[in-house]
Amino acid sequence: MQRTAVYWIVYDLTKSAFVLGITVFCGQFPSFLLSILGGVVSDRYNRFRVLLATQIASLLQAAVLTLLVLSGAFEVWQVLGLSVVLGCINAFDVPARQALLYDMIDNKEYLPNAIALNSTMVNAARLIGPVLSGIVLEKFGAAVCFLSNGVSFLAVIVSLLFMKLPPFIRKERITSVGDDLGEGFKYLKSTPSISKVMLMLACMSFLALPYVTLLPIYARDIFAGTASTFGLLNSFVGIGAVAGALFLASMKPGINLKKVLFRCTLAFGVGLIAFAYMKSFPVALIVIAVTGFGMMAQTTISNTIIQTTVAPTMRGRVISYYAMAFFGMQPIGGLLVGAVAHAFGAPVTILCQGIATLVIAAIFFPFLRRDILLRKQRMKLKQVEEVIAESM
Repeated sequence: MQRTAVYWIVYDLTKSAFVLGITVFCGQFPSFLLSILGGVVSDRYNRFRVLLATQIASLLQAAVLTLLVLSGAFEVWQVLGLSVVLGCINAFDVPARQALLYDMIDNKEYLPNAIALNSTMVNAARLIGPVLSGIVLEKFGAAVCFLSNGVSFLAVIVSLLFMKLPPFIRKERITSVGDDLGEGFKYLKSTPSISKVMLMLACMSFLALPYVTLLPIYARDIFAGTASTFGLLNSFVGIGAVAGALFLASMKPGINLKKVLFRCTLAFGVGLIAFAYMKSFPVALIVIAVTGFGMMAQTTISNTIIQTTVAPTMRGRVISYYAMAFFGMQPIGGLLVGAVAHAFGAPVTILCQGIATLVIAAIFFPFLRRDILLRKQRMKLKQVEEVIAESM
């Protein structure tokens, strides 16, 4: 609700696609700068306490934003400044939260399903939040959206306090923060099964995922709608994303995730191309849902591959690189998308994003295909070994 309201009031005040891009940049670029440090903090300290601290800080940020908008005497730069603050908080929140998910699961075989269920929860919020935000924006104003967000953090903090987790074992730290940062980068460089998936995600985050920056333009200018129209577009993205997450959560253990990753990336690209020049709003909702399915399935599978491959001692730092690739590249892409849309229009921009998505899938296909073939060879070898064992 807060993100939807921020985008709407910024576009309502400025009528500028470029400023929308700046809004995304301010909210997410701090994560790009600080996520690696956040990963080190996650690996060195109690992740539960780090997460509790970030939630309290997020509550305070939402409270300040609420009071600012309620005063009626606010300017765009103030909203952008508070977005920067939230981006800094998220740089420490995301690595701790994602890494804590691993600690919560006793049977690690179910980790992919747990990650997918977590994505389902997140996207259920993405589904419901924008609809509520659109209604609240029209009936009560943006301040109530921000107030609702602030109150919601109380429930999060209480829930955290009721969680029962394995006791934190403090490790003796014999290396500096700088050494930890360097060690994380060396590990990533020497593990291509993780680094190539992360590079693909970074390209997607830079060129494709910032398409959501342009949805206010479609809602207001192309479909001649209101804040509720914008909320519906966001919600149908959420419907597709929830469907994608449920699809992944229902997959049986052992399925070839990289094959699914390739297919979902194709679905994302085709969805963007189909949506670009869509004139019918009902059909556009269906198409944007398909786009949301491909987008969320692609990003969730990338997260799953990384989480199930990474060494436990490197989990926080590698997830921080994941946060850089996923959250950090989007604001830079948002600036590019906003500038291109300002010069050539939103439909041309989203069409180019869809084409770029298909190109990325084609570039990384040889790597994904090689891993798929290796996986098949290992499965055949295992079957042969089982036959030999049974015959003996």
